[in-house]
Parts: sequence; C-alpha cells; structure tokens
Amino acid sequence: MISASDLNPAELAALLHFHAEAGVEWLLEDEAVDRFAEFEAMKAARRAAAPAAQPQPERQAQPDRGTPPRPAAAQQPAAAAPALRPQPAIPDGEAVQQARFAAESARSLAELRTALEAFNGCNLKHSVRSTIFASGDPASGIMVIGPAPSADDEREGIAFAGRQGQLLDKMLAAIGLQRSAILLTQIIPWRPPGNRMPSAAETEICRPFIERQIALAEPRAILLLGNYTARFFFGENDTIHGLRGRWKEIAVAEQVIPAIASLHPQDLLTAPINKRLAWNDLLAFQARLRDMSLLTN
Repeated sequence: MISASDLNPAELAALLHFHAEAGVEWLLEDEAVDRFAEFEAMKAARRAAAPAAQPQPERQAQPDRGTPPRPAAAQQPAAAAPALRPQPAIPDGEAVQQARFAAESARSLAELRTALEAFNGCNLKHSVRSTIFASGDPASGIMVIGPAPSADDEREGIAFAGRQGQLLDKMLAAIGLQRSAILLTQIIPWRPPGNRMPSAAETEICRPFIERQIALAEPRAILLLGNYTARFFFGENDTIHGLRGRWKEIAVAEQVIPAIASLHPQDLLTAPINKRLAWNDLLAFQARLRDMSLLTN
C-alpha cells in the first residue's frame, strides 16, 4: 500500500483531485483501514458462527456388539463464535413519542438543541457527523426555514452553507436582512443519505423538534424555502410553483404565524431563470416585515 508520505506534491495533488472528481467529500477515519482484511475476518466470523455440521437423523440400526457405543460425553460440539447482530431499530411510532417528549421537555432553544443532539430515535442520525440546529437571532421575530441539510451544511455544521448559502445571503441582503440578524433552521436536522427526500416516518419523527423550535422562538413571520418545506407546513401536495408567493397562516402550538413560501436557493442555482419569481416573493416578504415593524430600512 502506497503511503501519502511517499508521494511528491504533484502526485499528491493529482490524487486528491481524482478523489474530489469521484465524489469523495471527506475521510471517515483518521487512519487507513484494510477493507480486504476486514472482509476476510467478517467471512471467517460467519463461518465460525454457522453450525459445523447439520445433525443427521438417528438410524434405527442394530448396534455393533463388538464395538461399545461411544459415550455421549465424548462427543464435543464445535465452539461457535457469537454472531454479530445489528442494534434493534426503534419502531416509528415509539420514536415519534420519544421525539415529542424530548422536544416538549425543552424550555429554551439551548435545551432543545441538547435534547436533539442526544436523541437517537431517527435512523438518519446514524449516517451523519453533524446535527443541524437553528442559528442566528431568535429575538428578531423573523424565521427562515429550509428542508434538510446538504453535504455542505453537514460538513460545516450550519444550515445553508456552501454555494446555496452564499446565494441565500445575497437574497437576504437584497431586502435588508442579514443571516446573523434572523433565525435560520431546517425541518430535518440530519442529512438524508445521497440527499434523498426524507421518508414519511423520518418526517414525523423530526416534526416535534422543528415545531418546538418555532414555539420557543415565537417568530412573527416565516419564510419557507423549497417544495418539501412548503408542503410540510401548508399540508398541500402542490409544487412550489403553485405554493409560492401567497401568504398563509400556519398553526404551531398555540401560535398562528403568517408564512410565505419561495424557491430554495438550490432551485435557483439549477434554474437561474426562476430568480425573478424568488425576487417577487422576497419583495412580498420585505413588505410584510415593514408593515409589522420588523424591518425599518
């Protein structure tokens, strides 16, 4: 196996470029792991765990009178290694109840973050390295909510990182807002593998945590970004193009909050022609904030 220390700078740069082009985003271990040896050890453990031989049915034959029968104590069974079993998954219904209890027990956003980081009832958490929680100023009365973390979000540990975060910062600045002066968060706190859509069960497990964030922050106006986010709060199955640009009221705990949906920054990076639609939504959001005295400039 070739060590990185054996490569010159040009060779090392070429190797890193190759891994980046292949989609490798980070190393999972500090030291290299021999996966071939690990696989062989796994196969050996499985062979040891399997029965040495299937027991044969006893034959009703006459015993050999010249040879005494072998004592049963002399027949030693082969030692079997304990089989490795995956940890049992928490049933979805029970996980939802645990999530609701953990969320409702929190009396502040800080307590809620601690409860979320300690919660292990969602399978999404077992495949990530970062839990994404609300950031910014909860006292602003302004909240922006997205769907789920991206690879950049997970790597940096904050919502709306990378290129989409840079675009969102420009969008907010265009209507007089800054990331640090509002509250940014996402419905799902853990990135789904391959950036897939969260399942219905995963959504319901995460629901108590996002609803508790809203209840504790007490925003007076909410901007929802993306198709999944708009459907989650509006309870409709239309696309974001049918849900965007219209003010609606959403009920969370004992609060009724005005909210407007718009396209997610990633949608705008994929189809820049839709920026004009997002700009109209931002202007409507800005006007509402001014009417509510949440924005003065």
